[in-house]
Amino acid sequence: MNTNDMISKIKEVVGLSEEIKLEQQTLDNGAILEAESFEAGQEIFIVTEDEKVAVPVGEYQMEDGRILVVAEEGLIAEIKAEEEEEVEAKEEDKEEMGYATKEELAEVKEMIEEIKAMLEPKEEMTEELSADDLGNLMTEELAKHEKLELSEVPEEVQEELNQPAAEPIKANPEVQTKQNFKFANNRKQSTLDRVLNKIINN
Repeated sequence: MNTNDMISKIKEVVGLSEEIKLEQQTLDNGAILEAESFEAGQEIFIVTEDEKVAVPVGEYQMEDGRILVVAEEGLIAEIKAEEEEEVEAKEEDKEEMGYATKEELAEVKEMIEEIKAMLEPKEEMTEELSADDLGNLMTEELAKHEKLELSEVPEEVQEELNQPAAEPIKANPEVQTKQNFKFANNRKQSTLDRVLNKIINN
């Protein structure tokens, strides 16, 4: 006796012989879905041979082309028409494949020219100076920055920085005591006893 038969017998005994008619729809993969009505907020189940199973969360393509969206297990979130999704996808593709307009290209060219104009005076200065002069200028600039950085640090802090961070750590190994084991203390030692004594005590 399967569960449906048991439910129908219980309904007969209690007096609930009125059956609620459920709609059935088929997915494009052949699975049969059952719900009171295929609208948002309704419970929906997958019909199998023995029982009904709540539909897992996801989007499902129906045979008639609509898309069933289940946001919470066993509840319909919405049913979309397939055409809407195709139109949205085409619009997105058009937006992604848009080309730059003449105005945008003109703006980019102006920005490039501004950058070139900013770089030209620096190039002229470097051409006028020899390599030795450039090296001297760079060392002077570096020296100025180092003096500024050193002058900003107070003397007390400078003294603390010059002292070692902590006293060095001295190793304190554990004292190891050697234990001597002897095999066959109360009897005459055999060759095996002597070998074992040498292995353990060395």
